[in-house]
Amino acid sequence: MSTSRILWKNLPASSLQQDGQLLLDWDRLNAARGNLPFLAGDAIVSALKILGDGSERLLVGYDGTTVVTMVLLSPQGKFQWRTFQPSQLPLGAWVAEARLQLMDVTRSLLRGPLGFCLGLSITQVDPHIAPRAEDNPDSQHTDYIDTGWIDIQGSFDDYWSARGKNLRQNMRKQRVKLLADNVKLTMQVLRDHADMAPAIARYGSMESAGWKAQNGTAIHPDNAQGRYYRELLEHASLQGEAVVYQYLFDDRVVAMNLCLIRQGTLVVLKTTYDESIQTYSPAFLLRENELQEIHQQGQIKRVEYFGRLMDWHTKLTDQKRTVYHLTVYRWPFIKKWAEVRRRKADTTSPSPSPSA
Repeated sequence: MSTSRILWKNLPASSLQQDGQLLLDWDRLNAARGNLPFLAGDAIVSALKILGDGSERLLVGYDGTTVVTMVLLSPQGKFQWRTFQPSQLPLGAWVAEARLQLMDVTRSLLRGPLGFCLGLSITQVDPHIAPRAEDNPDSQHTDYIDTGWIDIQGSFDDYWSARGKNLRQNMRKQRVKLLADNVKLTMQVLRDHADMAPAIARYGSMESAGWKAQNGTAIHPDNAQGRYYRELLEHASLQGEAVVYQYLFDDRVVAMNLCLIRQGTLVVLKTTYDESIQTYSPAFLLRENELQEIHQQGQIKRVEYFGRLMDWHTKLTDQKRTVYHLTVYRWPFIKKWAEVRRRKADTTSPSPSPSA
């Protein structure tokens, strides 16, 4: 299908919540391309409601009477737009039929329903969802982060024996010492709707006691991201797609992972641990038990982290890919101008802005 045939409607983002058919179309397109639970219609509505500022627009692309793509955009400076991208969303908020090329959709948007637009950025694009294309005179791909994943194959013993010797020995020594100190180790798996709000409260209390509280990025039941994660997990739990893993030393919760699961893929959204514990690694003890159970049950075939690849990820997997930004400019000289601006700027961030 040629993107020249796409006819666009520019709607308030609130239309996604108010129009049931648009919500169904969003879920249909998400299912056709990645089927990611954090990009489900209900999840996006929650993000807009709690994390948006009301300036967002919903761009709906039609081929005849059929919706073939939907993109949520936020204004970014004068004559510029970017995908709706709160920090809690691992990827930019857009969906499209698998046959559509992201570059073509972006160009069609830029020259269609946005009025006079100099630059349009599709942020945090997963190459598993939209393979990275070549740069053109009017387009630029920019690295965002490397992220890791684990393909669940074979037995846990085979997987664990392939991990580093230091990791395996360290975990074994910690468990032996905890056993010698008569500390009972327990992993709990929470899936019920009634468990989600208390889990977010526990998670928030633990995270708020650590370094994230100093940076103002910790989850708290009363702040925006706390409300978002509670609503996200509560909605997902009604579909059997919410999973919270928590690890206990005796009766004390010392590590937690907030996760979503869909069609054999587990997405780890957030992880935290009790930073007052200095002699043990509760987060790694949890990850070991978590992966052991996943291998044994055989229902999950892939674990996705989506966050920036950290040292602890590399201890669990050798697999990584680069999430990227795509920016398309109205004219090639705008791209050159933006490149000059970026070179002049003091860019110390490891993830450069995709904006013009």
